[in-house]
Amino acid sequence: MSLYTEYMDEIETRKKELGLHPKPIDSAELLSEIIAQIKESGNKYREDSLKFFIYNTLPGTTPAAGVKAQFLKEIILGEAVVEEITPTFAFELLSHMKGGPSIEVLLDLALSDNEEVANPAAEVLKTQVFLYEADTERLETAYKSGNQIAKDILESYARADFFTKLPELDEEIKVVTYVAAEGDISTDLLSPGNQAHSRSDRELHGQCMISPEAQVNIKELQKDNPDAKVMLIAEKGTMGVGSSRMSGVNNVALWTGEPISPYVPFVNKAPIVAGTNGISPIFLTTVDVTGGIGIDLQNWVKKLDANGKPVVDDNGDVVLEQAYSVDTGTVLTINTKKKKLYNGDKELADISASFTPQKVEFMRAGGSYAVVFGKKLQTFAAETLGVETPLVFAPAKEISHPGQGLTAVEKIFNKNAVGVKSKTPLHAGSDVRVKVNIVGSQDTTGLMTAQELEAMAATVISPTVDGAYQSGCHTASVWDSKAQANIPKLMSFMHKFGMITARDPKNVYHPMTDVIHKVLNDITVDEWAIIIGGDSHTRMSKGVAFGADSGTVALALATGEATMPIPDSVKVTFKGHMKSHMDFRDVVHATQAQMLKEFGENVFQGRIIEVHIGTLLADQAFTFTDWTAEMKAKASINISEDKTLIESLEIAKHRIQIMIDKGMDNDIHMLQGLIERADKRIAEIKSGEKPALRPDDNAKYYAEVVVDLDQIDEPMIADPDVNNPDVSKRYTHDSIRGLSSYGGTKTVDLGFVGSCMVHKGDMQIIAQMLRNLEAKNGSVEFKAPLVIAPPTYNIVDELKAEGDWEILQKYAGFEFDDNAPKNEARTKYENIMYLERPGCNLCMGNQEKAEKGDTVLATSTRLFQGRVVEDSAEKKGESLLASTPVVVLSTILGRIPTLEEYKEAVSGIHLTDFAPPAKELSSEPATIKFNI
Repeated sequence: MSLYTEYMDEIETRKKELGLHPKPIDSAELLSEIIAQIKESGNKYREDSLKFFIYNTLPGTTPAAGVKAQFLKEIILGEAVVEEITPTFAFELLSHMKGGPSIEVLLDLALSDNEEVANPAAEVLKTQVFLYEADTERLETAYKSGNQIAKDILESYARADFFTKLPELDEEIKVVTYVAAEGDISTDLLSPGNQAHSRSDRELHGQCMISPEAQVNIKELQKDNPDAKVMLIAEKGTMGVGSSRMSGVNNVALWTGEPISPYVPFVNKAPIVAGTNGISPIFLTTVDVTGGIGIDLQNWVKKLDANGKPVVDDNGDVVLEQAYSVDTGTVLTINTKKKKLYNGDKELADISASFTPQKVEFMRAGGSYAVVFGKKLQTFAAETLGVETPLVFAPAKEISHPGQGLTAVEKIFNKNAVGVKSKTPLHAGSDVRVKVNIVGSQDTTGLMTAQELEAMAATVISPTVDGAYQSGCHTASVWDSKAQANIPKLMSFMHKFGMITARDPKNVYHPMTDVIHKVLNDITVDEWAIIIGGDSHTRMSKGVAFGADSGTVALALATGEATMPIPDSVKVTFKGHMKSHMDFRDVVHATQAQMLKEFGENVFQGRIIEVHIGTLLADQAFTFTDWTAEMKAKASINISEDKTLIESLEIAKHRIQIMIDKGMDNDIHMLQGLIERADKRIAEIKSGEKPALRPDDNAKYYAEVVVDLDQIDEPMIADPDVNNPDVSKRYTHDSIRGLSSYGGTKTVDLGFVGSCMVHKGDMQIIAQMLRNLEAKNGSVEFKAPLVIAPPTYNIVDELKAEGDWEILQKYAGFEFDDNAPKNEARTKYENIMYLERPGCNLCMGNQEKAEKGDTVLATSTRLFQGRVVEDSAEKKGESLLASTPVVVLSTILGRIPTLEEYKEAVSGIHLTDFAPPAKELSSEPATIKFNI
């Protein structure tokens, strides 16, 4: 059977079983067969083959794109004749292929002696921006040898014709509203975790957005309002919380956006999303990638009394009142010039933040990538020609306040800034290009990152990236047919691209399913680093880390850079004394609760949390930084004492060495380079040459939060509050309750200790609790299942060496076996302890889940509806979040314990304790010159 007939069978199955169109082609072998059929005039498959070649072949650097570009070159040169594809049409098709082999072909033609093809090839090249060093070197060489066409192309690039000749934005954009949900909208609603396997198949994955009923409603709105775009709304909430989820934006664009090209299937741009409280920062970056619009509606506002003070209800919550309606079906107008939202002639809101000069450029160019590459190309052309770069793009926003010190994030951004004109350090609000030091790609978004790299024609990692890692943690739980099909392919691609990969395509080292955030936390060996990772929980306890969509990860890998505004910071310090029966997880929850009580609103949202952790090592401090994603912060920075940071770096070195010993280093010795950087940083701190990062003592913060440890006298639980009569208050992380509020009566159906919120100390706590209970009762019995997923293999190895793994094994009814991993997800649980493979497990929700309708108590970060547990017909599923000792005890009791039961269970156990730094961790304003 030929590849083509196999493809036809797949098309039939896809249509019959899923109602979908043919899957886009990325195979060189299949496209070669299709081309052979096109060349054969009487071939019965010729007509369909033409359609597949023209409309259904993926662009960029896919294997198929290389074959397509070469065939188009043959047509242009007259070496092949296809009646339906004239040379002019062939040039048009090349213009939509977005780089890679298409650029190579265009350069071949433009720099040839054949003027008949050289000039039209040059005109197409002038519209392209995805050029890499090999491409620009060819142009530079030709120009220096006197080639006039090369000179003409370079002059066009220097003028940025590829951008200036694009159409301006429409002054008015008519929209019709669709309220996707009330309250915060998790990206799980737009792209469910349990459908992660299909994310790279855009049409198939698009079927999972919201619900089939919602998709029908959107289509009806489009039919009834043909001149309007559908605007997806989070009513009384924030749009896109919880994850970066490029697949979520892709789905929204697929249903409500515009095709990027008639010749590129199922890739859309320019979605419009909105929320009463705006868009989650990470999600908004993803919207920018697609050239979309994200709007902060502010259509519900605080109700004020006669004295101008907020009115509160019986629970002490601020009462909101509607400023204007955005009910589904409301027709509104966005004025892109006035930057206002209107209903008819009535102005509803100022939306200037949605139309900054930079965002308008993204919209006009069809996405942020084109602008990033365009700027780089313009700079290259001007430098090659020896002319000053014309000011075409909006200048970077550079804000500097004389006499004002720098926060930690401002210092990091100044150090890593690229192309800044200011001679004085920059402050929050500045829009900056920065060098990215560490990049992480996780496995359920990795295939999309690979697609993005192919689309932007990138073939090798930027040499300026210090470390890059491709994880296997999100698919660690179950090695099913979907994982077996996707993960080896992903690991092979990323290995060739230049990353350190969790799985070795050559099977030299054992597959590693360690949680990505833990690995990135270890390979970050400089607290001045900037980290980009394909997951919202990319929140390191060294450096400043930003969770990002798969496209931004691809851009960071390809260019070694990212562009973003310097965020405002909120300073978090601590006072008082932590009680011996409290765990640091309780401090994390209390931070949010005390902040909300003090300010009445979430001052963390969209900002950097600068937490003066001081005395906690990186592993334990990670518990705080990880949680900041759920606080809706943009990122978090830990301020550590010198001694603590040195110890954390030594631990990181040890773990990187283990990776090297396993055989995980690559050809450029990336991991060895990280150890050398760690040694250099340790030497700088010890010598006093460059102490641990500190903010200036006269830095300016958006707000300052002082957490009172003395107020924390019982374990704290984040509750999804699934039955709150106000649906907008369900499934947020704002309902933080003390243990005693449950009265020792709330049933727990399953407990989960694992994912990125735990560390080795948590595993030791479980072991000690089991020993204590065994000593008291003779044995331990579970009245609810307890699932344990250590975050890394290093932790498992250390527990085995130190003896704690033995007690866990003794009471485990299931223990993972890497030689025979599960190939089916568990659907039922017994009242036993499950020792699962290191990885994300229940937190991810794409493989393992609790039983429907369960009440789950977890150390995880996820309490969103349907993530860890789905609703049953009889009962809502709920995922409550607590510390490790609370979760373990609850599974032994089958309910949330009383405070007295908890205190007895942890008596004598060394929990993750914490004491505030003895002195303030700040410094005099630096006199050093920043690398700007």
